[in-house]
Amino acid sequence: MAVFRVLFGVIMAISLVRFWYNGWIEELYLLPKMHFHYSGFEFINVPGKWTYLVFIICFVASICVALGWKYRLSILVFFLSFTFIELLDKTTYLNHYYFITVVSFILIWLPAHANYSVDAYKDDTLRSEYIPQWTVDILKLMLAIVYIYAGLAKLNYDWMYRAMPLTIWLPTKFDVPLLGSLMHEKWVHYLFSWGGAIYDLLIVFLLLWNRTRVFAFILVLLFHVLTRVLFPIGMFPYIMIAGTMIFFSPQFHERFMDFIINKLPVNKSTFHNGMSLEHSSIPMVHKIILSSFMIFQLLFPLRNTVLTDNVYWTEQGYRYSWRVMLMEKTGYANFKIVDGESQKRFYVQNDDFLTPLQQKQMSTQPDFILEYAQNLSKHFSAQGHKNIEIYVESYAALNGRQNQAYIDPDVDLLSVTYRELCQNHIIPLYD
Repeated sequence: MAVFRVLFGVIMAISLVRFWYNGWIEELYLLPKMHFHYSGFEFINVPGKWTYLVFIICFVASICVALGWKYRLSILVFFLSFTFIELLDKTTYLNHYYFITVVSFILIWLPAHANYSVDAYKDDTLRSEYIPQWTVDILKLMLAIVYIYAGLAKLNYDWMYRAMPLTIWLPTKFDVPLLGSLMHEKWVHYLFSWGGAIYDLLIVFLLLWNRTRVFAFILVLLFHVLTRVLFPIGMFPYIMIAGTMIFFSPQFHERFMDFIINKLPVNKSTFHNGMSLEHSSIPMVHKIILSSFMIFQLLFPLRNTVLTDNVYWTEQGYRYSWRVMLMEKTGYANFKIVDGESQKRFYVQNDDFLTPLQQKQMSTQPDFILEYAQNLSKHFSAQGHKNIEIYVESYAALNGRQNQAYIDPDVDLLSVTYRELCQNHIIPLYD
């Protein structure tokens, strides 16, 4: 638990510094004129230049989490500040941002500061050398959910029988050292597709079994390093590599922490007091919250099964379901503003309102299209336009298929809800 806490805090701190250094705070949050909101969190808006302060708070909290200093407060502040950043604009959604939010929420209720922490060093009544096994297993379960659901999601026609979207992406990686010349080979695309599905479905079970654990961790290293080389997915590979270390024995982690402690002016024997944190010592409310949350994590990714018959086309239930890199969807959307009485009309220049990234995300996702239409209505109503109706001429292409009409061009976007739009006004995928 201590190693997981330290690595989590350090990687988060590096990620936040990297985000700031690359200028993404300004590019993604300060420059856009318009932002897209998550359902239920429309009240959260970019606080202007104060966004930098939020990042500073989140960074300081991540360092404190790693050190185990004021741990309960630090992990709570990290969870709130990181989640606030994530909710600023739906355009930036990534599975690993959601994973960080989920893990940080779980850590709030766990005794991750009971050893190898500043808190435990200062307070010997808090210090425990042993904690209940389930407090570690719950983190293993969360990693298992990510891997297994990602593997199940790959068992679809495009991934398994068309090697899509890897057939689109891999040929562009011809400049990768050693492997570049193979990236255009069809058998490589299928090898990566099938190998990725098998890896996701089996890796947790290989990590759980002592005889295959070292072999499995080597696979984890190879898989995530290769993924990092081929695809620009940020810190996610490092997060997963560090996370899967929790499957190793306590003795392995003891040696890891001894290596760190030996370089610090701290008496190592301080942390080895032989005390145990009993199961009964953990508040019942913590157990109830964690149990309920894990049941939610098991069920929530399955909601698309009742929402839609093609989650990749309608994208209902696509987010938060661990569908990692399964879709290449391109398209465009042309919005028409109509006066409902006079029928006078004009078209919108999306460049006037959205950044290129926002346009890319908006053009193929129904909830983006609907929210954009609502924002356009507010903008043009403020300019004096009345009786506004908004229509969209949109086309999309999924995983290498030809472009086809996406949203019914005859539906007034201001007259329908998101659910109605998805169920009744998305033109079915021909193939």
